[in-house]
Amino acid sequence: MRPPAPAFLALVGLSIALSGCASMPVTEFERTSLHQNVQATIARFRARDPGLEEFFETAHAYAVFPTVAKGAIVVGGAHGLGEVIEQGQVIGYCDLTQGTIGLQLGGQAYSEIIFFERKSSLDRFRFGRFALAAQASAVLVTAGASADVDYERGVAVFTMAKGGLMAEAAIGGQNFTFHPK
Repeated sequence: MRPPAPAFLALVGLSIALSGCASMPVTEFERTSLHQNVQATIARFRARDPGLEEFFETAHAYAVFPTVAKGAIVVGGAHGLGEVIEQGQVIGYCDLTQGTIGLQLGGQAYSEIIFFERKSSLDRFRFGRFALAAQASAVLVTAGASADVDYERGVAVFTMAKGGLMAEAAIGGQNFTFHPK
């Protein structure tokens, strides 16, 4: 039996490391940089689909992940860091980890926004009772994509590709950790 290729082992290691990351912004510079990236991400989403304005205006809160980095060769992982904004105020930071297994190959980066319709939806997120099937309920943002989207179990998830190429038929999920400000 031939041992696995070094590239495969490296990617498996990266996937495991990504799925275990929890790197909250510690310094003022890191917090400021993240906040600027969050604001730029919100502007990009609004520009791509003006219909999202209704979600920004009516949602009780939302979590914004400017960059989620994802990589996989059979086993995959992803990680992103974001801010949680409730009623216009940043109330904390959050990280997204994703693990998948299946027929998949490649790497990509994307942005993600999760809208919480009510306080109860936000509370599920804040207290660790919230997870998503990997990309299963996310809507890819294009012009007009939000027109037919409604909340599902109190949340609506939108993603926007940033770059990379990924082919996948995998199962897994996204988990989130909230850290109060």
